[in-house]
Amino acid sequence: MSQNIAIVDYGMGNLFSIKKRVESLGANVIVASQAGDLNRADKFILPGVGHFAKAMENLRNRNLLETLNEAVLTRKKYVLGICLGMQLMAKHSEEGDAEGLGWFDADVVRFRIKDTLRFKVPHVGWNEVVVKRETPLLKDIPDKSEFYFVHSYYFLPDDAADEITVTEYENFFTSGIQKENIFGVQFHPENSHDVGIQLFENFL
Repeated sequence: MSQNIAIVDYGMGNLFSIKKRVESLGANVIVASQAGDLNRADKFILPGVGHFAKAMENLRNRNLLETLNEAVLTRKKYVLGICLGMQLMAKHSEEGDAEGLGWFDADVVRFRIKDTLRFKVPHVGWNEVVVKRETPLLKDIPDKSEFYFVHSYYFLPDDAADEITVTEYENFFTSGIQKENIFGVQFHPENSHDVGIQLFENFL
């Protein structure tokens, strides 16, 4: 029986390309904009491109926070955060000076680049992802595979054990995280060709 995957719709990000990718792998996709939609899901994807504080406000206004926390923290359902969706799992972000979901002891901070000729903000384009530790999410994905990034802020965990991948952009930053049933990637697997499809397949 195919799984029900809820893409959490809080009004930000291109949900359609993620939906299309996941459906191509045989899953049923629910675009979930209200709590009742989340209750029907086996697993969750928290997508996003946009502003951290606004995203948290939208999650609150749509009454999604309590249901999401209960599903992920209490019932231990699997969740994958993508880009802003991963950042929302932190305690706090400099973007809008806002509190996050607090699933990780982490902050989200803006890139502070010294060599502004070589490294632009936002960080846009293909970049290598270096595997820090083995995890089912990265099965059959070679170390230093290239994924597509678009972001001005990055995830800064208090505990390095939460990192599964890092990426170099002037300095190394955390590009993938995992704690028990909670996964996050800073890059966009939906825009990353074969390795992105493999990552979604591993999540399913």
